[in-house]
Amino acid sequence: MEDKKLAALLSYLLGWITGIIFLLIEKDSYVRFHAVQSILTFGGLDILIIILSILASIGSALGGWGIWLIFHWIINLIWLVSVILWIVLMIKAYQGERFKLPIVGDLAEKYAA
Repeated sequence: MEDKKLAALLSYLLGWITGIIFLLIEKDSYVRFHAVQSILTFGGLDILIIILSILASIGSALGGWGIWLIFHWIINLIWLVSVILWIVLMIKAYQGERFKLPIVGDLAEKYAA
């Protein structure tokens, strides 16, 4: 079980990248659950940050620094939430807990089977 817990933790190590790796190589449902949750969580947050960065660039070109500043505060908040989630999810995975995030956790259970 220690190997499975370590593999589950490692599926979060580099976010969605290690999630994809462990989803492809691992057959255990516990590890696959954490791999899928990593892909959906951190992939989704990365996409959101990219979209907001593009909007911040457009906003600064059209409306000035105020819009750019607002978007960058939001991006920084998302980044902070990502770091906290990253730490919590790795700890929970290593403790052997199938810790489900809202919405994403249900999808991870569905696709990890």
